[in-house]
Amino acid sequence: MGKFRIDLHGRLQEWVAQEKGYFTDEGLDYEFATAYAAGSSGYALVQSTETAAPEVKRGAFESIERGRAADISCACHWAVNMASAARHGRMWGHAYTVTPGAIVVPPESSVKKPSDMVNTEVGVGYHSGSHFSALQALEKVFNPDEIKLRFIGQSQDRLAAVLDRKVDSANVFGAPLYVVEQQGFRKILDTTFMIGFILHGDIDVEDVKRYFRALQLAQRDIDLEPARYKHYFLKELPEKYHSMIDISGFGPGERLVFEPYTREMFERTQRWMEKWKLFPEDQMGTAEYGLAVLLQG
Repeated sequence: MGKFRIDLHGRLQEWVAQEKGYFTDEGLDYEFATAYAAGSSGYALVQSTETAAPEVKRGAFESIERGRAADISCACHWAVNMASAARHGRMWGHAYTVTPGAIVVPPESSVKKPSDMVNTEVGVGYHSGSHFSALQALEKVFNPDEIKLRFIGQSQDRLAAVLDRKVDSANVFGAPLYVVEQQGFRKILDTTFMIGFILHGDIDVEDVKRYFRALQLAQRDIDLEPARYKHYFLKELPEKYHSMIDISGFGPGERLVFEPYTREMFERTQRWMEKWKLFPEDQMGTAEYGLAVLLQG
């Protein structure tokens, strides 16, 4: 067996587990893979700030569908749910994370409250957490035909586009949310959401257990003394932002929750995605909960 490959997700826990030697103490032979969450597929690739943010109709789900070069990776629970139902991997059924997120507008925007956002474009990532969590928040305020989303790529694309004023608003989460807050952006709607873990290929479940035991120790360290570890956010953000932020003002980001992703949660999420017709028929998964979600352990 090769090294256990971990796809990072822009959070602190893996860095803390590495620093403290928790992975090694568990006997996990591991390496960090190139992280999807740190990449770009849209606006951040555009060199000229005079160029509008291009539309990108692929996202976290499609990256899982194509295959990720990792044994374990993360995406919003909607994408992981559908990907596991479509047999592109198996969802880990014993833990998830919760990440702070928000639809934000620049300080000069006339939008002051959620109802002001009618027909305002919101920059999101297609088939990704920002897409689904924006819909979940906006559907409580507007009719479907009043919701305007613009698919502009991955997390780093939305951060760059909203800072450059190329979108009226954007749904951002984790470290990018802390960045825009420090630039005076206003939070209009909270979009805090769940992130799931998905296992790829022929994986040793004992390695998965070692990984999560290490992360649980790291989570306790972060809960106890978050300020000690916030410097790891600098590893998750492009260097061009480092001079404009003060990480002491950041929150702790994603928090691991060691609770089951239940059958009711799985099926309820499936029904919500079907109601919104979010996936074409050729991407829809049909595997039921017991096949899609790994409950061993």
